[in-house]
Amino acid sequence: MKALPELKQDLNDPTAIDSPYAGDPAFDMHVGGKMELTARMALNGPEELSLAYTPGVARVCTAIHEDPALADVYTWVSNTVAVVTDGTAVLGLGDVGPKAAMPVMEGKAVLFKKFGNVDAIPICLDTTDVDEIVDTVVRMAPSFGGINLEDISAPRCFEVEERLKRILDIPVFHDDQHGTAVVALAALRNAVALTGRLMETTRVVVSGAGAAGVAVTRILLAAGVRDIAVVDRTGVLNSEHRELEGSKLALAQVTADLTGRKGALADVMPGADVFIGVSGGTVAEEVVVTMAPDAIIFALANPTPEVPIEIAHKYAAVVATGRSDYPNQINNVLAFPGIFRGAFDAKAVAITEGMKLAAAEALADLVGADLSADLVIPSPFDPRVPNAVAEAVIMAARVDGVARN
Repeated sequence: MKALPELKQDLNDPTAIDSPYAGDPAFDMHVGGKMELTARMALNGPEELSLAYTPGVARVCTAIHEDPALADVYTWVSNTVAVVTDGTAVLGLGDVGPKAAMPVMEGKAVLFKKFGNVDAIPICLDTTDVDEIVDTVVRMAPSFGGINLEDISAPRCFEVEERLKRILDIPVFHDDQHGTAVVALAALRNAVALTGRLMETTRVVVSGAGAAGVAVTRILLAAGVRDIAVVDRTGVLNSEHRELEGSKLALAQVTADLTGRKGALADVMPGADVFIGVSGGTVAEEVVVTMAPDAIIFALANPTPEVPIEIAHKYAAVVATGRSDYPNQINNVLAFPGIFRGAFDAKAVAITEGMKLAAAEALADLVGADLSADLVIPSPFDPRVPNAVAEAVIMAARVDGVARN
């Protein structure tokens, strides 16, 4: 037998890596990837080997063939999610492709395990074709209990998710949409209460009509907001824009068409109670100053918020960002681990709007008596978060009729 070649790099010693980035702590943390697979049982001898593999494994295969539901008991499927991307909308970097997307997908998998005790496998697909993405995910779905779509650019992400939800009987969740929306709603519930407002009479402006903007708007409407304007690079979405189609057209018909608001961002900001930025653009101070007194500003672009922090604090009673170095971070990790934990524990066949709303309410309630301008959303490291979200999701799944447990 030919001897294996000697490893030239010690992946356990970042300083030994032959790389121009060696010594940079961000790169050192990623050496060899951020995750690995480990066996859940020992294989110390022939008896254990015969049970873990052949011949004992054949009995398990036969039983699952006769009763497919047993796969949830005797395989990892019931607690494993596929984190799927095509690398077209990674962080604020844009279309970096599947290889460069892997560090983010690995990170997502690590967060699933850390904050939800959910096993996750990163999968980066070398295609941007909607049909090919859907077909690939459907074909590999028997290996997983859920699908977390990640960093797929709009508008394709909407079609990918909707088609997979129709085809598969396991939870499908596009985190860039719904994770952001759940956490933003939770923070906004508390910010609205802190400033003495009601959701039904609060006027909201959402800047950005991509994946996050569409989902945030939809969940706010479901939570009771009635006056909301969505602005993209062409102005306020309304159905008079001939180029609108799909998700943007549907959104226009339930937002601007009902309120009659039109024009550019500067035309709808005067008197607005809330600004939610998910666009990465920049809002001038002379526009911010026109907002209502005690305004609420969620400038979520990362690392550069749409409204500079010092300007936001100058005019707003409550400020939230997507950054970890300021109070009130709108961080998706507050939502997706607990949502999948709850969905898996409920053996849910889908993640419903009711489950998302329940997750947001659970997050908001955790703040409790500690509510202040600098604390409208709990910390990702608050140990209560995953269980609170999971329990709320389980109850909502039962109410919505999608739970099998």
